[in-house]
Amino acid sequence: MSSDWQVLTKLTGGTQITVERARIRDTGVRIEGDFELPPLALLPAEDQVFVAAFVRCHGSIKEMEQIFGVSYPTIKNRLNRIGAALPAAEVAVTPPPSTSELLTKLERGEMSVRDVLDELRLSHD
Repeated sequence: MSSDWQVLTKLTGGTQITVERARIRDTGVRIEGDFELPPLALLPAEDQVFVAAFVRCHGSIKEMEQIFGVSYPTIKNRLNRIGAALPAAEVAVTPPPSTSELLTKLERGEMSVRDVLDELRLSHD
């Protein structure tokens, strides 16, 4: 039995698609617009399964070899190919607040003394 995403992948033939409507099941709220799918969703179905298995194996290539019945180089080559198809992850690094910013928030009542002390400990660890 095929899942919905496998059917969708076959229908689109690997061409890019845009989602125009979404619904939150629990609330029934519907959102319309022009939404791009995340990069992992743009991979072929078999590569999505491979990535999911890799994550479930906690990145263990030995386990991947057993699951897929292929050699280490085959797993590495496939990971390299999939990695090349995905954009580099962008991670925003937010600098910790300065001591003066923390004291200003304390003065305004936006933070407690305990919160300020915790922030100071975190930024000096």
